[in-house]
Amino acid sequence: MAVKTTARVVPDTYMDLIRKFPLTHIRDDAHLGEAREVIEPLLAKDLDKGAQDYLDVLIDLVESYEDEHVHILDASEADVLRELMRANNLNQTQLAKAAEIPQSTISALLTGSRTLTKANMVKLGKFFNVSPAIFLKA
Repeated sequence: MAVKTTARVVPDTYMDLIRKFPLTHIRDDAHLGEAREVIEPLLAKDLDKGAQDYLDVLIDLVESYEDEHVHILDASEADVLRELMRANNLNQTQLAKAAEIPQSTISALLTGSRTLTKANMVKLGKFFNVSPAIFLKA
């Protein structure tokens, strides 16, 4: 009895992306920059399966290179909170109301005169849809 195999059909979008920017190990910082330029517009689109598969592999390649070559200093919890607020276009008052944390606490956290409690880490993590561990230094 012959075993039937089915070939995986690769969507055209996958092959189009491969032709534009082949999936290879990232060689250097210039190549990393090129990869990031390919990733950015893809993140903003509703992708078909082929394009999503391509994006997933390209992100894995970038992360692998960055893990080995790009060293990011630990950010303070105030810096992390400030960046989350900036990225979400929130001021202290808006964040305090939305996350149900007193505005005075938010202010003290941002100035570094107070540290986050576990409860506040959980509240902020839920609000920003990130892991509360983001506020911990490595």
